[in-house]
Amino acid sequence: MNSNQVEQTCPLCEGTGWRPDETGNSVRRCECSVQRDIETRLRAARIPARYQHCILDDYHPYNESQEKAKKFSEKFVDQFPLVEGGLLFTGNCGVGKTHLAIAILKKLIEEKGVRGLFYDFRDLLREIQHSWNPVSQSSEIEVLRPVLETELLVLDELGANKPTMWVQDTMTHIINSRYNDKLITIFTSNFPDEKGDAPHRSQEGPTKREETLTDRVGIRLRSRLYEMCKLVEIYGEDFRKSVRQAGYRF
Repeated sequence: MNSNQVEQTCPLCEGTGWRPDETGNSVRRCECSVQRDIETRLRAARIPARYQHCILDDYHPYNESQEKAKKFSEKFVDQFPLVEGGLLFTGNCGVGKTHLAIAILKKLIEEKGVRGLFYDFRDLLREIQHSWNPVSQSSEIEVLRPVLETELLVLDELGANKPTMWVQDTMTHIINSRYNDKLITIFTSNFPDEKGDAPHRSQEGPTKREETLTDRVGIRLRSRLYEMCKLVEIYGEDFRKSVRQAGYRF
């Protein structure tokens, strides 16, 4: 054993991962072992380097909707796994949807031992396309298995891809599979929600309107999302522009 290995050995458990408890009559897991497990689960969660700094304490609300979104996130973490469903964050680019979703994922991994996974929906579709085997389709199954089975999935940028038949089928398969297995999913989307007969926001004239999440994922899938998730709408200006000089990162 070289000097570096000696320095890295935990002095409390001497590298065994177990240490005596307070009574001295039994043993318990050493803190170093617990921390290694957390680090392993964080690496396995595929959180992009750009967002690894995200924590709930560093989300700084600038209006009421952002304050509510942060409180929803904190409540979700406190109540997990006894939650009724997942979350669907919607709002403009840069209001902190991804920040909150990843902060929730990280906190649940660190504090409750959750096994979770982050995917940008566009990246997931590309991985599926690149791995597809027209003969056995085995590679596609391998890409999808962790997405379908993980305890907590964060699916970022839902609806970002054009709603082709293949995209619709893939979204439906993922969402329905997790719904049927009662697994929790957190979604983010830049597209506004459409509720009943609510008027559409105008866009460049009275005959045009902004695309909604329903337009991007379809009526049936949006209906499924109502069953799976609590809608959390966030409004405001792009954080990336408005707080860059303050030193915050979103």
